[in-house]
Amino acid sequence: MAATDPLNPSASDAVREVTGQAAMSLEEQLRQAGLELLGSCQKMSGRGPGLLQHSALLEDFTLAELDILGESMLLIRAKPGQVLIAEGDTGDWMLLLLSGTVDVTKATPPAADDPDAQAQLSRLGVVTEGAALGEMSMFDRELRYATCTAIDAVEAAVLSRSAVGRLIRQHPGVGAKLVVKITQLLAQRLRNTSNRLVRLLQKT
Repeated sequence: MAATDPLNPSASDAVREVTGQAAMSLEEQLRQAGLELLGSCQKMSGRGPGLLQHSALLEDFTLAELDILGESMLLIRAKPGQVLIAEGDTGDWMLLLLSGTVDVTKATPPAADDPDAQAQLSRLGVVTEGAALGEMSMFDRELRYATCTAIDAVEAAVLSRSAVGRLIRQHPGVGAKLVVKITQLLAQRLRNTSNRLVRLLQKT
């Protein structure tokens, strides 16, 4: 029986057709969110070497590899105040911020003994060009952990789980490098979270 995981490089033609349908539904999802679709990110190297320098995700890529990656990504634009990723939503895709500034926030539910209290919004950070957002949900398909809102005009590249699978099949070197870099980002974030937890425990 053929493998059905889009990240499996031995996926059958039937699976490729399914992943193509998933990409179409992704476009519809982005449009429904009010985001402007500008096509693919072809010639992403044209944005200059600064993108490679400012992005932990892309720092090991060559300009040629950046173009290969860009062909697998959708280019979107958001206006100030627009939500790019909403906490609690589903989604098997991630964002690479190409320009603009994004506010990352998380809602803290009210205490169980105070049902009339409102959820509190906590700022997790403000990110700029080169930042990767939403990669955890892309891999595990769990609900989004936080909300990402455009502070000013934003352009971002959207990479879906199925696109990563196609990269692995068609450009194994680029696909493998991408998966390694995303894994490193996730590991670093886990390490940072663990360090913050240890500091909090030490204060108690």
